[in-house]
Amino acid sequence: MRKLTAFIGFLCLLILFVSCGKFRKYERSQDWRVKYEAGLNYYAKKDYYRASVLFEQILPIVRGLPEGEKVQFYLAYCQYHDKLYLLASEQFRTFYETYGRSTLAEEARYMYAYSLYASSPSENLDQSSSVDAMAAMQAYLNQYPNSKFRDQAIDVINTTQGKLEKKGFENAYQYYRMRQYKAAVIALNNFKLDYPDSKYIEEAYYLVIDSEFRLAQRSIITKQAERYRSVVENYKEFLEKYPESKFLKDAEKEYAESLEKLNELKNLKV
Repeated sequence: MRKLTAFIGFLCLLILFVSCGKFRKYERSQDWRVKYEAGLNYYAKKDYYRASVLFEQILPIVRGLPEGEKVQFYLAYCQYHDKLYLLASEQFRTFYETYGRSTLAEEARYMYAYSLYASSPSENLDQSSSVDAMAAMQAYLNQYPNSKFRDQAIDVINTTQGKLEKKGFENAYQYYRMRQYKAAVIALNNFKLDYPDSKYIEEAYYLVIDSEFRLAQRSIITKQAERYRSVVENYKEFLEKYPESKFLKDAEKEYAESLEKLNELKNLKV
């Protein structure tokens, strides 16, 4: 059994050595056609690293030749499969800008946007690349409204929109959690403007009321009337929009207390 295991191990090493030897031979070849055919074979075998090395070497040579289109397109996919998404996005963009009349241009434009989407981080990190991905995918749909990738493109846009909404809400909620209520009010109101259809919008409306109320409680007396009035106005808007809200009970309590405080301040003539 040990001898068999050792033999199999030796055989694997031998195959690896022969394989590496062949690749080195292709890599050192002065004939771009040899590299081209070898690159296609490696690509077919899903050996994207070796394929990309050979394609990158011959790309400047074949640009403008019939083979150049395929090399550029496959190189982009090699980088995508190797999870080099930003590099892949640039290669796909170069392809559709260079070969705009190609039958592969539509797919390349879609993969440019999708590669940007694949490179975007989780919602707790900076979402600049997500914004770029969503804009690129929308531009793709505008150009190819009946594309075979339409459903996937819409899914990417919706998923990215969800990430941006969550990021925007969490940024605003962070101010609230840190008791920076003035900043929370500004951030939450901006969120309401940016994402009026968000699943977080109802909570955002309530948190504006709660933040205004807490801010009023902590304010100097000359600022309190203005801020309690803001609680009242925001409550009325909230009640009109969400009369069955799960946050309504807490909002009503703060509304009632704000009215009481306004009466007290009025009697004090503040």
